Amino acid sequence: MDNVVRFDMEQPPVRQKNTLRVLTWILSFPVVWLRRLRINKTNMKGLKPPYLLLCTHKSFIDFMVTTACIFPHRANYVVAIDGFIGREKLLRNVGCICKRKFTNDIQLIYNLRQVVDNGDIAVIYPEARYSLIGTNACLPDSLGKLARMLGVPVVMLHMHGNFIYSPVWNLHKRNIRLSADMEQIITQDEIKSLSAGDINRRINDAFVYDEFSWQKQNNVRVRYKDRAKGLHKVLYQCIHCRTEYGMDSNGDRLWGTHCGSELTMSCLGEVVDAKHHEKKLHIPDWYEFLRREVRREIEDGTYSFSSDVVVDSLPNAAGYIRLGSGRLSHGLDGFRLEGDFGGKPFSLEKTPLSMYSCHIEYEYMGKGDCVDLSTLSDTYYIYPEGADWSATKIALATEELFIWHLKRKKDQILALGRQEETAPEMG
Repeated sequence: MDNVVRFDMEQPPVRQKNTLRVLTWILSFPVVWLRRLRINKTNMKGLKPPYLLLCTHKSFIDFMVTTACIFPHRANYVVAIDGFIGREKLLRNVGCICKRKFTNDIQLIYNLRQVVDNGDIAVIYPEARYSLIGTNACLPDSLGKLARMLGVPVVMLHMHGNFIYSPVWNLHKRNIRLSADMEQIITQDEIKSLSAGDINRRINDAFVYDEFSWQKQNNVRVRYKDRAKGLHKVLYQCIHCRTEYGMDSNGDRLWGTHCGSELTMSCLGEVVDAKHHEKKLHIPDWYEFLRREVRREIEDGTYSFSSDVVVDSLPNAAGYIRLGSGRLSHGLDGFRLEGDFGGKPFSLEKTPLSMYSCHIEYEYMGKGDCVDLSTLSDTYYIYPEGADWSATKIALATEELFIWHLKRKKDQILALGRQEETAPEMG
């Protein structure tokens, strides 16, 4: 691996070429027209680039909806490295900026600074992964500082229906209508006067969404017969008997493999208890139940995961390199990946405070579910072996561990401050 050429993150962003800008329109507009996209704009009158555009992230169609919403202006998009595989030159020329997920990348700040200096739109999907259950994910605290540093207006793009159209656990495209709300949430004058904390609060408030609530409120009916297939990848713990990794799904049904519970997913995205038809469950509530269960394990000190794994590396846009077998552990101290690759010992550690979340994939490229961990120079796609594990649980645990350690750190700082205040003076 020492002689592998790494992706050049320092190459300046390319200003989107006019011919390729037309190509993005040709690729995007037929798709969004077919989905009857309706765009609603608020507080956007008279606003022209440069500005920072923050977008929800729910499926691949997000990029096409975004292109339609900013028409006819050019933009540079932050895109994960796996999006560059086999098409690095095209994506660079169309204005894409490469990023390795959940890493502290100073170079990205310089690249975005150049985008707004060019007078263009800097597009970021700050959730950094497709929504797992149609609700908003945690955002990095650094967003407020970034927005202040760029010094341009902040616009929020809320895309509705994209998750229902093609959820990450079953990518089959549903026949539904999409909509998007585009709103300037921080003006040019405000970006100069608001603190980074105030900007963060405004961004986080703007990012709240629930696709299943939107579906029901707008009477969006999904007739696709396999609408529940794959949902057990996210809802991995039975809500009846509490058995982990004891769920399965097919068609419009979910069931517990341990207790025999049966649930049906309606056309409006509600889960109905097959034995008690009057009992309906809002799917994101189940997901939050799983989060609470993981949080309890962390607080009890019992959360841990360890498995033999197969590891692929993605050092550049040429494609994946199979490294071999290793061991992945995840616990209160974070991630640890170890192996012996190419005759050389390998070790990667990621502390809880270094990652506010992590990227996972379901049935990725036919290889199975995986977790990916990145450094600034490489990304490792890690495939645990065996059935008794869940990529969703690892993602939830990563988020909850970050929150838990951050709270402990703040408590320690406060406690230290109190000690200093009460320390006796030396006579």
